[in-house]
Amino acid sequence: MNVDEHAEALASDLGVDKEEVKADLQNLIEYSVPVNEAKQSLRRKYGDGSTESSEPSSADIAEVTTDMGNVTVTAKVLTVGKRSIRYQGNEQVIFEGELADETEKISYTAWTDFSLSPGEVITAGNAGVREWEGNPELNLGESTNVAREGTDIDVPYEVGGDSSLADVRPGDRGVSLELTVLEVEDKVIDGRDGETEIKSGVVADETARLPFTDWEARVELAEGATIRAGNIYVREFRGVPSINFSEFTTVEPLARDVDVNDSATKLSVREAVETGGAFDVEVVGNIVAVRDGSGLIQRCPECGRVVQKGQCRSHGQVDGEDDLRVKAIVDDGTGTVTAILDDELTAEVYGGGLERAREQARDAMDQEVVADTIREKIVGHEYRVRGNLSVDDYGANLEASEFAETDDDPAIRAKTLLSEVDT
Repeated sequence: MNVDEHAEALASDLGVDKEEVKADLQNLIEYSVPVNEAKQSLRRKYGDGSTESSEPSSADIAEVTTDMGNVTVTAKVLTVGKRSIRYQGNEQVIFEGELADETEKISYTAWTDFSLSPGEVITAGNAGVREWEGNPELNLGESTNVAREGTDIDVPYEVGGDSSLADVRPGDRGVSLELTVLEVEDKVIDGRDGETEIKSGVVADETARLPFTDWEARVELAEGATIRAGNIYVREFRGVPSINFSEFTTVEPLARDVDVNDSATKLSVREAVETGGAFDVEVVGNIVAVRDGSGLIQRCPECGRVVQKGQCRSHGQVDGEDDLRVKAIVDDGTGTVTAILDDELTAEVYGGGLERAREQARDAMDQEVVADTIREKIVGHEYRVRGNLSVDDYGANLEASEFAETDDDPAIRAKTLLSEVDT
């Protein structure tokens, strides 16, 4: 049943104008309120406190599916996050995190402040269910009843949100981390209230490194600082988890150092691609090809996109600016990934910068000669590539921060692999 049909049935039951009901219903649904809960809210608004369905049945969290309109669960609160969102021009504070019982855990969003605390056991009656990040999520709204339970339940999950960078995933809310700030950049962006100052960069702990954005541009987030941050939420940015500091995030300086893992996560190409995106990973493989669009290229002076025959996809005919780039296909026997080298790394493997590339292209009257030179140098050789991996419908790309030919003895490595198989 679509929104129009729901609105027509409601208007008929309540004896009110259909278009008015439809507008209200559409607004609630756009605000991520489950349709059954939205309809109950409108029945109360128009003077009918009845509900369409029977009392929601109780369920274990593992049994909750998006096919359930409303459900009642008894669970322990694992985390409580808080942030503000903008809806139809107005600020709305929401509370979010995870609940768990003996069977499973589930994310929740509370549109009302139920004063939840990590560790307490609650029964959430008449909670809505929606799909979020591909999984069921509980929505605790006006029609939800939250009762504190006097008994505890054992759950196989940590309470409180303390985590490490290696364990966070996009969608996590109410997370607490102890971090070292490695890189910081001050930026001005076009925010929802006009120009907004933010900070972005890289944070690290002993397990991993990840990018971050601080929407409040806190002075505490300075290069080299060690901090404990609470009420962080995690988004996906360019295929990798990104740490987000909101206005409600707490940041406290630490009186001790946080050990930083200087090495990248070493994965096979298949393992890396199966992550769906990863920050600071390392793969080793043979360069089997250098793709078109490598060598001496031109970029749009407005947006930086690669220009084809003087044409930018966004700005039309432009005078392109010269640049260097390599798109090399890396194959380790488990899969392939495209390593993308910036101008500095390209200059290293090419053996010269822009001036040499321009001169070679002029002498040959063909700029493809630069890419051909690079192919002759790297194709067929094994390289260690470190960088940030993104995966989309067009394939896997590894934005390289390091690109170095290996000096390992293949025979020794083969013996090591065979010994691992034998054991």
